[in-house]
Amino acid sequence: MPLAVSARRCVLVALAALLLGVWTVPSSAAETAAASGASAAATATPTIPPPQPPTGLLYADVPNDAGGAVSLTWETSPDDSAGRGLVDGYFLERALSPGGPWEVVDSVDAGVRAHTDVTVRRNETYFYRVAAFGPGGTTRAGAAAGPAIGRSSWFNLSRVSVLVFLLAFFLLVLYYMYMAQTGRKPFVRRLAGIDAIEEAIGRATEMGRPVLYVPGIQDIDEIQTVAGLVILESVAKMTARYDTPLRVPVSYPIPFTIAQEMVRSGHVDAGRPDAYDPDSVQFVSPEQFAYVAAITGIMLRERPAAHLFFGSFYGESLMLSETGFATGAIQIAATANVHQLPFFVVACDYTLIGEEMFAASAYLSGEARLVGGLKGADMLKLAIVAVVIVGCVLETLGIHTLTVWMQTQ
Repeated sequence: MPLAVSARRCVLVALAALLLGVWTVPSSAAETAAASGASAAATATPTIPPPQPPTGLLYADVPNDAGGAVSLTWETSPDDSAGRGLVDGYFLERALSPGGPWEVVDSVDAGVRAHTDVTVRRNETYFYRVAAFGPGGTTRAGAAAGPAIGRSSWFNLSRVSVLVFLLAFFLLVLYYMYMAQTGRKPFVRRLAGIDAIEEAIGRATEMGRPVLYVPGIQDIDEIQTVAGLVILESVAKMTARYDTPLRVPVSYPIPFTIAQEMVRSGHVDAGRPDAYDPDSVQFVSPEQFAYVAAITGIMLRERPAAHLFFGSFYGESLMLSETGFATGAIQIAATANVHQLPFFVVACDYTLIGEEMFAASAYLSGEARLVGGLKGADMLKLAIVAVVIVGCVLETLGIHTLTVWMQTQ
């Protein structure tokens, strides 16, 4: 019995070994065949060659500039064609000498054949070359192009339209100045707010109260302050003629000095130099709300019958105009700060909007230069409006000549 069991076990072990050998040998053969196939496939895959270099690189100075740009054009690589995939783009290289060292200043996509280098220095010599790059590598042009020099132009011909309008403006101003000086004063449209200034000063004279003039809260570098001080001279001339006290609080030293001179000049023009009061112009403070507090104090203590606000104003505009409204004074305001106009319109009797304030100085003084500049500017605006209308008509008809001429760099 034991011998029979042992014999059976030996037979089973032999069969198991035989089966294991049958399955192992084909597996090894398959692995060997797969490895051989992969090696053959790898050997059969072709390598991607580098693209052929671009040719015909040309350079030129960019016209109508300050000498800070050079224009480059070239012929693309013969391999730069749709579907080949050999060219991804081009490197633009620059050097100060033909032998280098070279630096990449920019890159462009495949198919592009022109570029402008805007990083050059004026009157400096540069050399350029273009390289094509792709999956197979980078190929540089065989020769460099140069020397390329960016030079400044004396005239920017693309801005001729600006020159024409400037010349037209100066000629118009000179013409109307000449008319005003020869006694043929050009027509200037009347403004109710400016006409009301003399009415307000007359009311203050009847009531025996002063006139308060506020030339804004900005320094002399603000054009509205300059316009307000020019108007102050005409106001001082009226108050001197009516013998009405004038109060001018100022927030900066230079406008303070100019305001004193304007008030003195107004009294001289009115033939009343002896009536000039040096204390009528007061230096207060450049601090916004300290200045406002001083002005509201004048309003409540001295009760001026007329308040004139001519200049640049900000958050204090409503505080000043509301306090003046509470005292019952006639109030006339003028400013070019659009965000403050609603407060003046609501709280003041008259409001000059934007450019009307700049016209007030010419309107009140009648000075030939001011009137000529005002009238010349108005006529140029009409000319611009006419050009815009003509341009719209031409564009509608498909004629682009005027539009191209008006374009500037």
